[in-house]
Amino acid sequence: MTVMEPQRTKSGHSLRAWIQAARPFSFTASMTPVFLGAALVPYLQQSARWILFPLIILASLFIHAATNMVSEYFDYRKGVDRPDTCGGSRVLVDKRLLPKHVLMGGLSLFALTGGIGLIFVAIHGWPILLLGLIGLLGGFFYTAAPVGYKYLGFGDVLVFILMGPLMVIGSFYVLTGSYQVDILLISLPVGCLVAAILSANNLRDILHDTQAGIRSTASVLTHRWARVEYAVLIVSACLITLILIGLSVLPPWSLLTLLTIPMALKNIRAAMQSDVNQPERIAALDVQTAQLHLLFGVQLILSVLLGAFL
Repeated sequence: MTVMEPQRTKSGHSLRAWIQAARPFSFTASMTPVFLGAALVPYLQQSARWILFPLIILASLFIHAATNMVSEYFDYRKGVDRPDTCGGSRVLVDKRLLPKHVLMGGLSLFALTGGIGLIFVAIHGWPILLLGLIGLLGGFFYTAAPVGYKYLGFGDVLVFILMGPLMVIGSFYVLTGSYQVDILLISLPVGCLVAAILSANNLRDILHDTQAGIRSTASVLTHRWARVEYAVLIVSACLITLILIGLSVLPPWSLLTLLTIPMALKNIRAAMQSDVNQPERIAALDVQTAQLHLLFGVQLILSVLLGAFL
């Protein structure tokens, strides 16, 4: 299904419309792994080029906003985002911006991300080049043709990788020029929860995605097993954290993350009680899961810093 490009917008190219297209409310999903990677520097007793940290933040924000904008364009073109659906920023369905401008905005942000990445490559060489290319290609082809892996049922697993381990490892490596396996292990709970955000989104949108001919992870699993996937991702974040504490990979302070259990249980209950024909009942589940991801992430970062300095 395709959608014809509107000839004009209702409110032009206002700054507010562009901010809406970037979806800044979602940026906590990329900032959490970046700050976790930075917190692991003192925890693992490494020296760092802290002058690079602002550039890491900028690159992460740019690539996240770029992915959002390119996804906005392709979701609209494929009929995934429509006036009767809950997804996207709605700048296209409400005709606040033209599709071609949103696409160009996304491509421009990808280019800016690549420009910052070249600075990191000049300092650290091919490992950062490899990580950067994986991030750029992963972000662009999330929805872009000819891949569009979001539409092929691979969105959840690749978001887990790209916005979990990849971002934590990338942040740490740019700062220190080194890598330890503990970084990968500590990144796993964050990866589980960021994948849970997408899982919640897809669970809500099964009906609309099916109507648009889209095969998200949730629609491939069917509603019954998509609910189970969501619950497994949430529970796994807690279980992995407890295992890492038991193995002394994380400090005992990381038990602080268990304070998120009441919120986690509330979200799981909402998912398990959801009805595929009543998506409005879990319209806010992705936002609630993002809040869980942020709270868990902040407490994990705080616990790592406490373990480093106390």
